[in-house]
Amino acid sequence: QVQLVESGGGLVQAGGSLRLSCAASGRTFGGYVMGWFSQAPGKEREFVAAIRWSGGSTLYATSVKGRFTISRDNAKNTVYLQMNNLKPEDTAVYYCAADYRNLIATMPQPWSYWGQGTQVTVSS
Repeated sequence: QVQLVESGGGLVQAGGSLRLSCAASGRTFGGYVMGWFSQAPGKEREFVAAIRWSGGSTLYATSVKGRFTISRDNAKNTVYLQMNNLKPEDTAVYYCAADYRNLIATMPQPWSYWGQGTQVTVSS
């Protein structure tokens, strides 16, 4: 059974940085796509970034392009989201997601597995 465990959230001032981690377990993830979504209070879950475990190709939401970087460490089965130049509007719960179909979906519904989320709060 796939398990995704996020960590690294917290409170940071605008302009600051955080690095989120997603530790994945339960199977071999070659061929999987890993992603990050955010959900602010009262809003729908939104796509942030995704990476193909094999090959490492990436996709970013327009709002984070140039500020956030998604990466993976094959040896540690961990996916990271480096978030720089954070803005108050980045405040949300950030969720790690995984899917075995190797298709990057920017909507949450097709993703098969989800973590519990980690809170990111950016103060102005």
